[in-house]
Amino acid sequence: MSLFDKLQPIAERLDAFSGGQVPFNTVIESILSPTEVLIGGRRTLMFGSNNYFGLSFHPDVLAAAQTALVREGAGTTGSRAANGSYAAHRQLEEAFASAYGKTHAMVFTTGYQANLGVIYGLCATGDTILLDLESHASIYDGARLSGAQIFAFHHNSPSDLARKLARIENRSNCLVIAEGLYSISGDVGPLGELSAVCREAGAYFMVDEAHSFGVYGERGLGYAEEQGVVDTVDFVVGTFSKALAGVGGYAVSNHDALRLLHFASRPYVFTASGSPANIAGVHKALDILLADRSLKTRLWENVRHVRRGLTSLGFTIGATESPIVPIEIGTAEQAITIWAALLEAGIYTNIVLPPACRPDACLLRTSYSAAHTPAQIDEALGIFERVGRALQVIETAA
Repeated sequence: MSLFDKLQPIAERLDAFSGGQVPFNTVIESILSPTEVLIGGRRTLMFGSNNYFGLSFHPDVLAAAQTALVREGAGTTGSRAANGSYAAHRQLEEAFASAYGKTHAMVFTTGYQANLGVIYGLCATGDTILLDLESHASIYDGARLSGAQIFAFHHNSPSDLARKLARIENRSNCLVIAEGLYSISGDVGPLGELSAVCREAGAYFMVDEAHSFGVYGERGLGYAEEQGVVDTVDFVVGTFSKALAGVGGYAVSNHDALRLLHFASRPYVFTASGSPANIAGVHKALDILLADRSLKTRLWENVRHVRRGLTSLGFTIGATESPIVPIEIGTAEQAITIWAALLEAGIYTNIVLPPACRPDACLLRTSYSAAHTPAQIDEALGIFERVGRALQVIETAA
């Protein structure tokens, strides 16, 4: 077997599209607004973005980014350990630490790097990592990179976590990882129960709030805040690329170990720092989210609007009320067919295919924003109905 043979199944799958739109490779030609784009020359409603509050076009965010771009240039050209530690990076770290009421904070160049950097920096050979079975790829990759022993516990199962922790002799060398809001299924983690299991066992607990930051909690700090356990979670990790409309990630903690990762985490030490414009825009977006909770109210109104509509039409959707609404389809062929038909009709969604799901449990992953108008959601529901009936995903009208 040659080096490239393993890629042949991908080539064959791409060939099967015969020149049509390809999932995961669709080009957005122009961004008209946080909720509308141009694809194939057609106005398309965006229901496949993580821009949960529509801040990518907020005038204050744009102004902050533009000012930083002119004042400090397009990029830092170095890592934080070299020449890339600007005042703006420190100020953003201080803002995150203050928001969470934590002693230490780090900002990373990507959200993926945040998980990679924290997990790799904390864990090594001889340690143990227990992670939720449905954890993000960056969590799995950080765990593998660390060299620690890895076990997965059943998704959202505190009882299975407790059973697995009981088998570990030295639980002070153990890091447990879960997420606030899971990006595919759209369900939330029982963080209160998981935190209690970790405290009782003497293990450390890390929560990835990538999709839940801004969405949950009185101040929008995520699902740990919603469940009242921000103070008992050892490490909170998140991203800028969802609610904060930028690129990057962060981690906060009261443990001095986080401060030491500035010197010990290779993914952090050897990656160029975030650009001035990006950091300034994220900082402004953070200020807006913490100050204006009406955005959260609008988001949840839109989520409930679309969930009612999809359910009444006969679609089977995820059980958990969250900004991520997965629509159950069936086989990969069925999912690709309806995905393409929706795109042709003017709706962009994400598609979930094996190995990310079972072969008979493929999904359309839709997501919603405070920036969507009720009229846009009604327009989308009309398209979902027409396409769903035409392709017999839902029953035709009597």
